[in-house]
Amino acid sequence: MTERFSAREAIAQVTDSFAELPSPEGKSGPDGPLSWDGYDAARARAADRTGEEESVVCGTATFGTASFGTTTDGREPLGPVTAVLVAFEFGFLGGSLGERTGARLEAAHTHARAHGLPVVTLVATGGSRMQEGMVALTQLQRVARQSELTREAGLPQVAVVRDPTTGGGWATLGAGADVTLALPGAQVAFAGSRVRPADADPAAYTAQAQLAAGAVDALVPREVLRETLALWLDLLGRPSAEPAPVPAALGGGGLPATGWDAVERARAGGRPRADAYLDAYFTRRATISGDRCGGTDDGMECGFGRTRDGRTVAFAAQRGTATRPAGYRTAARLVRLAGRLGVPVLTLVDTPGAANDAEAERQGAGPAIADLFAAVAAARTPVTTLVIGEGGSGGALALAAPGNTWATPDSYFSVIAPEAAAAILKRPADEVHATADQLRVRPQDLLELGVIRGIAEPFRG
Repeated sequence: MTERFSAREAIAQVTDSFAELPSPEGKSGPDGPLSWDGYDAARARAADRTGEEESVVCGTATFGTASFGTTTDGREPLGPVTAVLVAFEFGFLGGSLGERTGARLEAAHTHARAHGLPVVTLVATGGSRMQEGMVALTQLQRVARQSELTREAGLPQVAVVRDPTTGGGWATLGAGADVTLALPGAQVAFAGSRVRPADADPAAYTAQAQLAAGAVDALVPREVLRETLALWLDLLGRPSAEPAPVPAALGGGGLPATGWDAVERARAGGRPRADAYLDAYFTRRATISGDRCGGTDDGMECGFGRTRDGRTVAFAAQRGTATRPAGYRTAARLVRLAGRLGVPVLTLVDTPGAANDAEAERQGAGPAIADLFAAVAAARTPVTTLVIGEGGSGGALALAAPGNTWATPDSYFSVIAPEAAAAILKRPADEVHATADQLRVRPQDLLELGVIRGIAEPFRG
């Protein structure tokens, strides 16, 4: 369990300034909509104990007026960025959602849309308020509707799940955000601690477990939460209609002489990989993790970064391994999120192909690849692709932009690996090299065939 903080303490930890929004009037009669005996008294005690009138505090806040270090080139300022901020007060009836909570959340999102502001939610809740019965539970529908309207308006939503975040609050405000961050050690789960099976493993109900299951993007220690939120708000608030520029080729040498030369260069251990390209391309970046369906893939890195000319570009980069279904679903999630926010996308292709083991099939490899093909085909913002290594069959093509794919001199793209092609054609092993030539996998072959738009220029420092 992580240390718990009040709503006001949480606000002070992450913002530079905060101005509370007016609270909408409540409509319920004495003791709430169910006339639950003693409910008004319980609310009064909660107000005396916390100094709050409800389980959420809503207002506008500024983030990021300080300077924080970068990943590649020293220090640069972030912000200031203004956002609507919602902070849950767990000390007020367990941070539960009731009718008045729903009214405050609706007003916060309405204000955000009216002023074009992102929404940040610091969640700490035990779920819906029992003393209001189904009226409380239906607030989840109200919150989901407001969140979707804000999403349709192209405004980002970032959630920080604190301890505890359970029930409907997790299933809407937490897990439903565009980017979900969690404090390490926090209890995060749909099932609260008092309604789980008696033999349940407590480790399954933690922020760490949700990260492993692809439901949380990152664990962020409290000491760096302020900087992390400022970075995310800075990155997500820079829409652009211009395509992402093609990265320079980092590997040395000219074009390959033969098809097999191209394959060997792409498979070379010392060849620059995705991390090197991302480091050279961005001054800052932040990653999302997980497909929101129970899986993650370390071989696919996705996120948003600030380029050296100050633009935000979303990225999905294969890291040289066979891509798993969760990787394709995470990339599709990234492309769609970037489209909603008006951010161009850069994809880096580098995989021998899609994972083809039995577990990958059970995890839905085919549907996951199909979904990424669909996301790229329907992308609302420009997608730029650079093949930086192996381009193995459909597992690589799913990440490639039709009409705007480029290649580095030390890469290849093939309908199938030369070894597999020779095996399917029942050719002996000594004909693999000749098969690579026949497949025309070299960058210059791909350019001549019209498969790629061009060959990336070499990096000039």
